[in-house]
Amino acid sequence: MTASVSSPESGVAGIDFTKLDGLVPGIVQDAATGELLMVGFLNQESYRKTLESGYVTFWSRTRRKLWMKGETSGNRLRIVEARTDCDQDTLLFRVVVEGDGLVCHEGTVSCFTRPIALNATQTVGDKEKA
Repeated sequence: MTASVSSPESGVAGIDFTKLDGLVPGIVQDAATGELLMVGFLNQESYRKTLESGYVTFWSRTRRKLWMKGETSGNRLRIVEARTDCDQDTLLFRVVVEGDGLVCHEGTVSCFTRPIALNATQTVGDKEKA
């Protein structure tokens, strides 16, 4: 399946990279299940590389360099659809995960595995069960 992304020329110009010091959040969602997998940040260069390659490439804020998710683990994120929000300052990538499907560096499918307590005695999961 071909990725539904705009060309690098039109895409970079349409995204607002001015609000977060040249970065925009990139939300990654499993195209088949809808599960949220991770969030990373893209600058103009990583966004351009993402559009050109069809694989999500982020800007590492700590290492200060480009990194294609899965370049060492093999769990690359192949884009099947890309969207932006109404302000054009956040990206959503619907992907197929290649490799063993473990996106998080902690060895899980999703990086969103840790519940947050809503009050002193309740977690998010507990509230949903009530």
